[in-house]
Amino acid sequence: MQFDVITLFPSMFESPFAESMIKRAIGKGLIKLNLHDLRQWAVDEYGAVDDRPFGGSVGMLLRPEPVYEALQAIHGEVDLSPQKKRVVNSKKRIVLMTAGGTVFDQAKAEELSNLEQITIISGHYEGYDQRIHDYMVDEELSIGKYVLTGGELPAMVVIDAVSRLLPGVLGKDASSKTESYSEVEIEGQKKRLIEEPQYTRPRDFKGLVVPEVLYSGDPKKIEAWKVINRKS
Repeated sequence: MQFDVITLFPSMFESPFAESMIKRAIGKGLIKLNLHDLRQWAVDEYGAVDDRPFGGSVGMLLRPEPVYEALQAIHGEVDLSPQKKRVVNSKKRIVLMTAGGTVFDQAKAEELSNLEQITIISGHYEGYDQRIHDYMVDEELSIGKYVLTGGELPAMVVIDAVSRLLPGVLGKDASSKTESYSEVEIEGQKKRLIEEPQYTRPRDFKGLVVPEVLYSGDPKKIEAWKVINRKS
């Protein structure tokens, strides 16, 4: 899986992805992470990539030219068809992180994990020129109904959630299929639930006792207990 991130602050990604699971996945060649500084495509010698909005609104907007040129550098010619009419590549996706996008969830992470390349545009300032929304991306994602200072943290969330679903990244691939929000079938219905409570030693901690069924040695009873105790 290849991730390409267009950002004004590429250094923000260095520390989070220099540790643990993502670092190991990159080292094994399971993930490739390319960080593209948007100022490489600035519109002037001062590094400008933003400007004041027409109509007198407050704040600054990212201009369309730098984003377009960044996408061209990554993908070659960029399709400027309206977003709703774009022919989305089955193995590649251009994603815009924005507060008004579709809320990112486990189902979307699973969908994206089947791709070969994801390009993420991380915004800043007041937002983007509307032509970026309308003509340069395949879809828009949000990680929640709140506003952050930029799209870098949301981009990291998407990369982390998608990466851990890739074969070999977790080490034990089965663990990603039985965790919270994974799709399970219960009484003939497919649901996405929170994992059941889990316990480890000691069985009795200051009078707080592990449910007896979990060390009963009866797999059917244990599985039934897990199903009952999963939460929606």
